[in-house]
Amino acid sequence: MDSFGLLMSGFETALTWENLLFCLVGVSIGMLVGILPGLGPSAGTALLIPLTFGMDPITAIVMLAGIYYGSMYGGTITTVLVNVPGEAASVITSLDGYPMAKQGRAGVALGLSAIGSFIGGVISIVGVTIVAPQLVKFALAFGPPEFFALIVFGMTMVMGLAGKSIIRGAIAVVIGLILAMVGVAPSSGVVRFSFEFPELIDGFNFVTIAMGLFGLSEILIGMEQQMKKPVKPPVVKGLFPTKEEWKPSLMSMGRGTGLGFFMGLIPGTSSVVPALLSYSMEKKIAKDPSRFGKGAVEGVAGPETANNSFTGGALIPLFLLGIPSSATMAVLLGAFILHGFQPGPTLFVRHPDFVWAVIASMFIGNLLLIFMNLPMAKTWAKVAQVPFKLLFPIIIAISLVGTYSISNSLWNVGWLVVFGLLGYFFKKADIPIAPIALMFILGNLMEQSLLQSLTLFNGNFFGIFTRPIAGTFLVLSILVITLSIFAGLKNKKNNLVDAES
Repeated sequence: MDSFGLLMSGFETALTWENLLFCLVGVSIGMLVGILPGLGPSAGTALLIPLTFGMDPITAIVMLAGIYYGSMYGGTITTVLVNVPGEAASVITSLDGYPMAKQGRAGVALGLSAIGSFIGGVISIVGVTIVAPQLVKFALAFGPPEFFALIVFGMTMVMGLAGKSIIRGAIAVVIGLILAMVGVAPSSGVVRFSFEFPELIDGFNFVTIAMGLFGLSEILIGMEQQMKKPVKPPVVKGLFPTKEEWKPSLMSMGRGTGLGFFMGLIPGTSSVVPALLSYSMEKKIAKDPSRFGKGAVEGVAGPETANNSFTGGALIPLFLLGIPSSATMAVLLGAFILHGFQPGPTLFVRHPDFVWAVIASMFIGNLLLIFMNLPMAKTWAKVAQVPFKLLFPIIIAISLVGTYSISNSLWNVGWLVVFGLLGYFFKKADIPIAPIALMFILGNLMEQSLLQSLTLFNGNFFGIFTRPIAGTFLVLSILVITLSIFAGLKNKKNNLVDAES
């Protein structure tokens, strides 16, 4: 069956009343998660995974994916109204979105954001539909050496790009690998790092780690920020730009769509990168760059479109290579595995019904979001006025109950608190969280692939380099690490020169 036929089959699955309902629930929760400062998409997705345990796997992922791209829309609302980005990629939008709100044009900024997000999101999913099937034949050539090399490549990409320092990225990777090693070893059956606690024989639970590192830590940081700087959102009125502003806005959206999609294809790239590049590009080609930072429409339309287009493009490395492009994607990757879908080269072949249903649901979800954002922007803006002193205790209580429901045990609740505090301190220390989750998820697969590869090559590790695809990935990994080290040294040297001058 060709891609069009598979996509139509995906729509057939996605349009069942159950999947349609949970797609609506997902994007609505996502909007809410994005609007509430201090509760970003990764935290919201992680906290709601326990709700999907009793669901059909496809329905569960449709809802979680809806939370993801719904929160990308919703994150812009608090960015524009109160200058508190709901998620990292919205930081760039605040540069011109908040000044527009202070000028009484908050509605126009939100309207441009919603239209750009819809255009970027839909066109990038069309790109996924066209590009992904062409890469399946390449992906099917993967064996244990290729899987091992691919995970090493993903690890180096995330380590090099996810944080401000490659050393901090390496620390995160090591922590993730150590957490993955707790429990029964996949090859020998030996129990490792259990410290005679029977609860640790099966290792840590991914949901506990994700809810703690991403969810609880984000809530703690959000509480801290709100206590320091409580803000009141302005009134939203008028959702569309002037006649003269439509052309530059649509041009920015077009450029943002292409830029975001292609940046999404690069494994390990953060969603902040396409938003930042789009803003820089728009400012560079503008006739009057001095308008930027003071409420330029291109400064909102371009980054917001690139941000959502990136979401679609990033599905390709997630589906085909199992490499998440952001913290939220890492959480989604864990949810895939929890529901029995192993992302990787064979995902399109083994579970076409799942892949195409999720892709089709994203078309539907983006359509729902454009209706939820344009006519209902004022309603969503009122949600941002809910007192955080009331909101955060409720969210924490839901987190604790959700974690307890995993095994009806306080053991996981205790670890939730531990991982929440660890996540809080890691974020304070600029240690990226995504590599920890990634290596925890892929650690066992990496170990199994390495052991199988060593058996294949009679214990000779360098035999992996003789396989064309595996060798290419390992060489690219070495290049990524080398370039990241040089970039870090160059930045350090520049900072020293600036400090001396």
